[in-house]
Amino acid sequence: MADPMSGSLRPHLASRVEAQLHATLDRGLRARGWIPQVVPYVGYGSDGWVRVMARVLLTPPSTRRDEDSDGRGWRRFLTASAADIPVTIRVGERVHVVTSARDGYLDLRLDSDLAPGWNTVQLSTEAADPVDAPVRIVGPGPGLGLVSDIDDTVMVTMLPRPLIALRNAFLVKESARRPVPGMAALYSDIVETHPDLFVVYLSTGAWNAAEALAEFLARHGYPSGPLLLTDWGPTQTGWFRSGQEHKREQLRRLFEELPQLRWLLVGDDGQHDPSLYAEAAAARPDRVLGVAIRQLSTTEQVVSHGTPGPKDGPAGTGGAVGGGPVLGGDGFTLRQRLGERNLIPGLESR
Repeated sequence: MADPMSGSLRPHLASRVEAQLHATLDRGLRARGWIPQVVPYVGYGSDGWVRVMARVLLTPPSTRRDEDSDGRGWRRFLTASAADIPVTIRVGERVHVVTSARDGYLDLRLDSDLAPGWNTVQLSTEAADPVDAPVRIVGPGPGLGLVSDIDDTVMVTMLPRPLIALRNAFLVKESARRPVPGMAALYSDIVETHPDLFVVYLSTGAWNAAEALAEFLARHGYPSGPLLLTDWGPTQTGWFRSGQEHKREQLRRLFEELPQLRWLLVGDDGQHDPSLYAEAAAARPDRVLGVAIRQLSTTEQVVSHGTPGPKDGPAGTGGAVGGGPVLGGDGFTLRQRLGERNLIPGLESR
């Protein structure tokens, strides 16, 4: 969430324009009585530290956070971020006072005394009621982690064709989205064989949709875990962020922060998951247990990027972890082939 650029370089025109618009909007909304309120995201950590993620937004004083949570997507994108807002974060017995960054985001690694398992941290601003953010503290291990893409891996969206992307992001209610057949059952089977499994959902989707995505995952039986999303706005260097760089950086960070875990990387061949995962596996073969790629149908491929074949070419050509990626058109097929390859201990016997 934090901008990757730092130093003395002058921000890109897009970033300067966005900052000026935010400043103007901020003054107008504060004059109307709007107050800073924290929107928490699921975080994670390990021994002695926790990654806390949230966003500070300006909201009318009477706004309820659960209001129209399943509303059409465009409502979630009409937000006003609040930068430079002091936020108090209580992590167990520790208290941290921080300041919201550009676009209101908080993405911080803080000292922690929390025990392994699910915990909560409390975030508050001076003007609004405190809110709780769930955090998963990963034990000392060794253990198993699962990184899952969202779009066209667990949820049928057929991104990023612009009209489809706009329809799904701005018009369709989350309750109308369809899950990919068998993926929730696959993840549930892995959790049953590895109860301490740490699941992370890594996507190029916008943070504005985090709450609705979490509700979709819970409604369809996917295991709980942090969402690692991105911001669709300008950066210090250009008009748009790079989705591939976002995924590459988050994978690198997970590998470094949680050395006790080996990872199953799950994605689809509609965009760049096969090449990104192959790159990660080649760079850190000791950290990647295996790669599973959901193969889109010909129709899905055409809708996704305009050609009938995978975006990166045949998915089986990349990465040599465990003999190459496991391929299948749905979760049931991937479950069977993961069992045949014995990549996940205990899964083959279920």
